[in-house]
Amino acid sequence: MSSVVVESDVQLSLDSIRESLIRQEDTVVFSLIERAKFPLNSAAFEEPRCLDSGNSSSLTEFFVREIETIQAKVVGRYANPEENPFFLDNIPHSVFPTHKYPQVLYPKASSVNINKRIWDVYFKELLPLFVKPGEDGNYASTAASDLDCLQAISRRIHYGKFVAEVKFRDAPHDYESAIRSKDTEALMKLLTFEKVEEMVKKRVEKKAETFGQEVKCVSGDKSEKNYKVDPLLVSRIYGEWLIPLTKDVEVEYLLRRID
Repeated sequence: MSSVVVESDVQLSLDSIRESLIRQEDTVVFSLIERAKFPLNSAAFEEPRCLDSGNSSSLTEFFVREIETIQAKVVGRYANPEENPFFLDNIPHSVFPTHKYPQVLYPKASSVNINKRIWDVYFKELLPLFVKPGEDGNYASTAASDLDCLQAISRRIHYGKFVAEVKFRDAPHDYESAIRSKDTEALMKLLTFEKVEEMVKKRVEKKAETFGQEVKCVSGDKSEKNYKVDPLLVSRIYGEWLIPLTKDVEVEYLLRRID
């Protein structure tokens, strides 16, 4: 678990945030590639499989809950403002001393968490796009891979809180009127930069080409290239889900930014 959270208000800038988001792209692309090794394995996340009486969790839900508990208790994962748990009622305090992160987010807005939406989008819309249908029985490994994807995607989307904070600090007067009137449409327009979004989509497509190319021959054969995950699909995932959800987080954050 790596941390790229800013260490002080001085470092909270669009440039530092942009660098973090670019690094996070690598993690997201790699996690999608690793998940594509397994078929859908829907039984892991759709069917109640827990043998404990009264527990109707799917294997994946149970796995994510338990890992979040361990990560919170042992390494204080959710003391890091970059990290947002999927199961808020499941987070204990760390039993070991944790790093004291600076308060760079506005306290009343820092609790924005759309992981329930991310969970639903991931399993219902994204997974069927980039993995093969069917079951192979590797449910535990599949759940672990899904956790990696969920955490990488969640971190990227919730980084919108940092984006919104620095944009608000840079030009508060541009946002205050729309915030006070709760004009979400106006806020969305202020936060949308189509050229930047297109650049991000092209960059993750290129990364998916670079990281995910199937290498089966080293003799110089330049036959048609095959990819573990279609690079155009990775671009689409960013364009249709990750970027819009990030902006939703930014809007939700800004709506709470003024007392």
